[in-house]
Amino acid sequence: MKNIKFIAFCILSFQAFSQDGKIIDSLYREDQFYVTLTYNLLQNKPSGFNQHSLSSGISFGFLRDMPFNKKRTWAIAAGFGYNYNNLKTNIKISNSNAGLLYSIDDSFDKNKLVLHEFELPLEIRWRNSTFESHKFWRIYSGFKLSYVFADKSEFNSSTENSIIKNNPNLNKLKFGTYLSIGNNTGNIYAYYALKPLFKEANIGTEKIELNSFNIGFVFYIL
Repeated sequence: MKNIKFIAFCILSFQAFSQDGKIIDSLYREDQFYVTLTYNLLQNKPSGFNQHSLSSGISFGFLRDMPFNKKRTWAIAAGFGYNYNNLKTNIKISNSNAGLLYSIDDSFDKNKLVLHEFELPLEIRWRNSTFESHKFWRIYSGFKLSYVFADKSEFNSSTENSIIKNNPNLNKLKFGTYLSIGNNTGNIYAYYALKPLFKEANIGTEKIELNSFNIGFVFYIL
């Protein structure tokens, strides 16, 4: 009797392992670290505005997966991360007696606005994964809240060097929607900000209403 129990135990233990030696869990979650690499396409451009070079973005963080159907193909995920954006444009930000001054200036050697943000993503997920395989198609759509905790604009030319930190005219609290579609680790990613970059900024009499549209790739790491 003991031998039969031992054999049954061995069979059940063997069946609990996948072919690659990993434990099969029918109550699995897709908890993941994520990394996004994006190109920033600024929208709602003021007159004379141009982007130059590569306005890049990178973010990384962790998402907690919470399935809500029996097959675990639908889930909600919430997370926390860090976001870095390097925006290269021809908008010059400089100090004046009346405060910060914004203008269009193409005479620069370097002109950029760097943002450091904490982000809180919340998304609804569909995937055709199973507990036997984690290589699957996915469509994840979500909402992201971001807080700018540090910023620096830098303008360098042959006649002037200007650095502005902690710009009070920036919207520190931002939010937007995003979508990722793909298979396995690498996926196409797009984010659209629903709040402008600046809360109070004008070039002459024209209000600056730039907002971000980021496209690129997101990588999910189990």
